[in-house]
Amino acid sequence: MRAKVEETLRRIETHKGVIGTIVVNAEGIPIRTTLDNSTAVQYAGLLRHLSMKARSTVRDIDPQNDLTFLRIRSKKHEILVAPENEFLLVVIQNPSE
Repeated sequence: MRAKVEETLRRIETHKGVIGTIVVNAEGIPIRTTLDNSTAVQYAGLLRHLSMKARSTVRDIDPQNDLTFLRIRSKKHEILVAPENEFLLVVIQNPSE
């Protein structure tokens, strides 16, 4: 299983425009990243909080529904968040590439 996860992450990281990836555990701590530690910690904490808020909003609208993906686009970056039960997968990319 771990080898499959590593292979998937390597495949994502080779896509054009990908700046970095972060795998965040349930406590909001980055457990694997291609970014420097301080940047990864900042993204991990903020995006964990945002994804929890987004999941809560989706469930408030429809209790039978759940958040499966969150996409944030700014002038500089596009941040893709795939929340799972035990972790978040975060991909940061340059939207112009």
